[in-house]
Amino acid sequence: MEAYLHSDFPSGPPAPANGPSAYWVGPRHLAGDDGRLYDAVADTLAGLGWTSLTIVRGRQEPDEASEDRQVLRSTVLHISPDSLRWAQWVLPDEPFHLGNLPIAWQVSARSDLSSPLAQWSAYFTPEVPGEVLGTFLTALDARDQPALSLGGPELVLDAVTVHGWLRDVDQPGTGAVDPTFSSHVRLGEVPPLIQDGDPLALVAEADEAALAGWQAWAEPVFGAGYLWAVSFGASVPHDLVAAFAGSLSSSAPVLRRVLPESTRDRLLRAPAS
Repeated sequence: MEAYLHSDFPSGPPAPANGPSAYWVGPRHLAGDDGRLYDAVADTLAGLGWTSLTIVRGRQEPDEASEDRQVLRSTVLHISPDSLRWAQWVLPDEPFHLGNLPIAWQVSARSDLSSPLAQWSAYFTPEVPGEVLGTFLTALDARDQPALSLGGPELVLDAVTVHGWLRDVDQPGTGAVDPTFSSHVRLGEVPPLIQDGDPLALVAEADEAALAGWQAWAEPVFGAGYLWAVSFGASVPHDLVAAFAGSLSSSAPVLRRVLPESTRDRLLRAPAS
């Protein structure tokens, strides 16, 4: 299954044996996930007091030893203490794709415990910097009402333009791009398969305008594929997207041992002491 937004995500080679083992690098939005997106996010959630559960689905033949069981799916689910928000590591589940990249994390929230359904969901592919997703989750955890909308789209645009990003020339009210034109945030039509609790997302006719949600992506070389992609459902509060966008566009360096092949020559690097 494919959601619009393009090729296989790169994995950076290890540092040369005679070079530093770690670097402080920037810009953050091109730094990748250091090959540890699960660990970085799981550590953040553990620090917030979220509970983790492993859900395994498989097939076992009669009289088959348990160690020989064929595991078909394995999902790690992290749940907030109030059970109003949760994050799923879905990469092992062969999830649907966003921009030809598999979804790694799905984050969801609901307004109250009476409904088992999420009010909104957000989707993150590999190579999204773990620090950025961690900031988003920390902001989500701090919200008393995770599905309540606070503020408007300007919050997101202000969060990136204060860090030097440029408003989209054609759509200055709904999009922005970094100064190298590699990474983008844009409010627009939500790709297929993106879940949202707004019933209008389910009943809109083909000739009707679809609900708008925030999308973000990095395409270091135009037409050569995405480094990472993110899709926020239409009901994701703008202030939470702004927390993500502010961290994404931050000029603060991040520590990396593995650099994405497609951006390693575009990153500023300083050896970590």
